[in-house]
Amino acid sequence: MSVQSESTTAPTFAAHGLLRFALKLDAAVTAANGLAYLAAFWLLDGWLGLPAALLAVAGAFLLAFAAFVGRLAARPEPASAAVLGVIVVNAVWVADSVLLLAVDGFSPTLAGQVVVAVQAAGVAAFAALQSIALRRA
Repeated sequence: MSVQSESTTAPTFAAHGLLRFALKLDAAVTAANGLAYLAAFWLLDGWLGLPAALLAVAGAFLLAFAAFVGRLAARPEPASAAVLGVIVVNAVWVADSVLLLAVDGFSPTLAGQVVVAVQAAGVAAFAALQSIALRRA
């Protein structure tokens, strides 16, 4: 008589699916922001009250980061250390955004303050979702 064991691949696959979804969503939104900053930094600087150079550098960084996150999301089982790195970078982005708003080094317009705050909240949500999904995986 054989004993059938319960398969653990379904929960693991589902957990990796959530993790890959969170990474794919992060990559897509990050790429869109990066493209917007890089393509229109010369228009956005006056509207947001942030230096054009800062927006251009941020746009280039975001595109590179989005490519890394997208490549990580394409793996069947993303490496835990790499996902943890993504979460840390997202947390640093949130902290830097809060500092940008709190410190008087820049004078963002009201629109700039709203964009920075909303983007920070979205990035914090990505980091939280990725953290939950990583623990489940």
